[in-house]
Amino acid sequence: MDLQQSITPILDRRLRAASPAPLAVALSGGGDSLALLLLVKAWADAHDRRILVLTVDHGLNPDSAGWTARCARTASGLGLAFRALAWTGEKPKTGLPAAARHARHALLAEAAREAGARVILMGHTADDLAESAAMRAQGSTVPDARVWAPSPVWPEGRDVFILRPLLGVTRETLRAFLRESGEDWIDDPANEDVRFARSRARHSSPRRGEGDHAEHGGGGAAGPVGKTGIQDWAAGARADPSTASGGPPPPLRWGGLVLSRSSPPSTVAIAALCAAGTSRPPRGDSLNSLARRLRDGEPFVITLAGGRIEADGQAITVMRDAGEISAGRLHPLPLRPGETVVWDGRFEVAADRDDLTVKPLSGLATKLPPAQQTSLKAIPAAARPTLPVLVRQDGAVSCPILAETLTVRVRALALTRFRAATGSVDTEPAP
Repeated sequence: MDLQQSITPILDRRLRAASPAPLAVALSGGGDSLALLLLVKAWADAHDRRILVLTVDHGLNPDSAGWTARCARTASGLGLAFRALAWTGEKPKTGLPAAARHARHALLAEAAREAGARVILMGHTADDLAESAAMRAQGSTVPDARVWAPSPVWPEGRDVFILRPLLGVTRETLRAFLRESGEDWIDDPANEDVRFARSRARHSSPRRGEGDHAEHGGGGAAGPVGKTGIQDWAAGARADPSTASGGPPPPLRWGGLVLSRSSPPSTVAIAALCAAGTSRPPRGDSLNSLARRLRDGEPFVITLAGGRIEADGQAITVMRDAGEISAGRLHPLPLRPGETVVWDGRFEVAADRDDLTVKPLSGLATKLPPAQQTSLKAIPAAARPTLPVLVRQDGAVSCPILAETLTVRVRALALTRFRAATGSVDTEPAP
């Protein structure tokens, strides 16, 4: 079976052949991503799918601008749309690989979503998996890449998924394919820099080869579960969508989640992260404490990853922890006409007027219109302070969760994120 035939079933399984949305392909110019682009283009041509080629210039190498220009020429030669993205600003002095990975994923996700793409294809290979195993043997906690996963950044990666169809293929196989196709590629010297954990693992791994510079990252500076990797950390958790309160009940409107009391601790922890809108998963001790509480079977209330977990004998309700207000983490956010923003990692908000600011409800409940004050009583008391309210320049206050308006559109993100993180969405979503 040739290389194209080997990855076609993966593309067929994960992608919608008839979707009008473009497919985003991350191209660094390295051998892995170049081979991926050629293989995906053949599949896309057969199904009349559009491709958007995205290249990130990290600004870490003096040759990076030339690499980006070369990627642009490659895309042009293939008749594909292209967009160059740049990681600008001051770079960290420590944890550079992890910071570069986060910046890359954020840029890719923003560009993909702006173009209407729901899937970004990336060229990780079997060698990347071997290197990750070598890194763990050296004491790192880097997770394995997965064939299908939500974007690892939040909120930039909302509604965007990553597809890595080459994880069963070695770099040498890809390079043989490129040589047979008459193609050449870029070798990034950063892949040989032994200051970074992945480069050291590449040297020690049984499989050797030149990696894609755009796939380099997640070195020893990464945290125990990655900087923002809810989907990597939750790889083993698979929740039945029915465990989330179906219906849709009020929690789905105000950003809460309701689970069965029998839900696994990992699923409850994911729900806490999603309902809180935060990005840093809880640590091992916190997860162990949650597991003990669930096993005990008694009612309890705890905070975890910025979320508040209330459990009784039948159900677990998860919401944003109001303590985050006193910690100064729920910041006011001015709205601009026509611009869609994410407030507090939990609500996507768009407005058609320019005199509104989103704030937490705490301290403003008595300023709500009487009808909204009445509706507010149906929401758990602990969840009310963290609800978003719209404050006009004249001081008028309204809660878009309690009263819809034609000038403001609000979408709670918790359930969508939860379903993605727990594997309930395993194919390209409809546009």
